[in-house]
Amino acid sequence: EEAQGLMSLHAVAESELPLVVFEDGSALRDPDTRMVAERIGLQHTALHALYDVAIIGAGPAGLAAAVYGASEGLKTILVERRAPGGQAGTSSRIENYLGFPKGLSGADLTRRAIAQATRFGTEFLSPQEVTNIAVKDGYKILQLGDGTTLNARSAIVTTGVDYRKLDSTGLDEFAGAGVYYGAATTEAANFVGQEVYVVGGGNSAGQAAMYLSQFAARVHIVIRREDLTSTMSSYLIDQIVGTPNINLEPFAVVAEAKGAERLEHLVLEDLRNQERREVAAAALFVFIGAKPYTDWLQESIIKDKRGFVVTGQELKHYPEFPRIWKEDRDPYLLETCQPGIFAAGDVRSGAMNRVASAVGEGAMAISFVHQYLAAN
Repeated sequence: EEAQGLMSLHAVAESELPLVVFEDGSALRDPDTRMVAERIGLQHTALHALYDVAIIGAGPAGLAAAVYGASEGLKTILVERRAPGGQAGTSSRIENYLGFPKGLSGADLTRRAIAQATRFGTEFLSPQEVTNIAVKDGYKILQLGDGTTLNARSAIVTTGVDYRKLDSTGLDEFAGAGVYYGAATTEAANFVGQEVYVVGGGNSAGQAAMYLSQFAARVHIVIRREDLTSTMSSYLIDQIVGTPNINLEPFAVVAEAKGAERLEHLVLEDLRNQERREVAAAALFVFIGAKPYTDWLQESIIKDKRGFVVTGQELKHYPEFPRIWKEDRDPYLLETCQPGIFAAGDVRSGAMNRVASAVGEGAMAISFVHQYLAAN
C-alpha cells in the first residue's frame, strides 16, 4: 500500500518502475546506478590530472590502502564499480576482527573506513568501473567505463571476488524472490519464524547462519562435506553448535527450487545415495565461494589458472615473467609483473581470504608504493 501510494503521488506507471524516492520528496523513474549516485552526491569523474596512487576496488584491502595512502601524503584516488565494502561489506557479523570484541557488521566497518579515508583526503569515485590499465612512460593509465581515462604514478588492484552462483534447476527464477547471494543482513528480517537454508561451509556462510538464526524458526546449513571443520573458523563452529535452531545438512546439495511467485520449496539431494527429498523453504542464502574479478585485466598482468593476480616471488614460476619484467630488481612482495602495479586482498593469488589479512595487505601495498615512487 505504501508503494502504491508513492506511485500515485508521483504519477508513475508500473512500466516506469523502479521508482527511487529521495528524502526531499523528489524521485527518479527507472534510473540506472549512475543517475542515483549523481543525485545523492557521489562522484564519478576524477578532479585531478595525475595521482600518486590509484586504487581499484573499495573492499577492505582497497579501503585500507586509501586510508594509509592519503594519511601518508600521497594524492590518492579510490575507484569502485558498485558499492564500497566488497564481499566483507555484506557480512552480517565479523567477530574476529581486531579491536571489536563484540564484533561488527561489514556495513559498519565499511562506513567507518570510507569516513576515515575521505577525512584524510582520498578522492572516491563510485560507481565507476576500470576496464583496463595501460602503462606509458611509467605512468599507469586507467581506462574507465564511461570512456574517460585516469592517470596515476602507481596502481593497486583490490577488485576482490564475485560470488559464485548455484546452477540448480529453478534458482535463477527465484533470484531476489527467496534466493539470495550474500544478502543475509538485508533480508533476514523478512523471514521471521520461517524455515531458511544456507548453502556453503565457509566463514561467510557461518556468519550468515548465526545472524539468520535470530529471525528464522530454523536455519539449515547445506554442505557437501561431513562437517565444517576444514572450511570454517572454530569460533564460528562453536557458536553454530551452541545455537539450537541451526541444523547442519551434511553430504547434501540443493538440486531444485520450487514455488509459485517466490521460493516455497527446495529439493535436497543426498550425495551418498542420490536420494532426493522436498523441504519447505522460505529463503535460500548462497555462500559457495567466489571467483576473482580480473577478467578486465589484460594478458600483460600474469594470473594463475583460477584467475587470481600473481605477485612477488611467485612470478618467477611463470615462463612469461622474464619477457614482461624489465627491472634490475625483483618484484616487491605485492607487486605484479608490471612495475608499480600492485595487488592486495582476495584478488591476489595466495591471499588468506580474511578481512584482517586484506586490510594488512592494503596497508602493506602503500609501503611498497612509497618504495616504488622513491626510485622512479
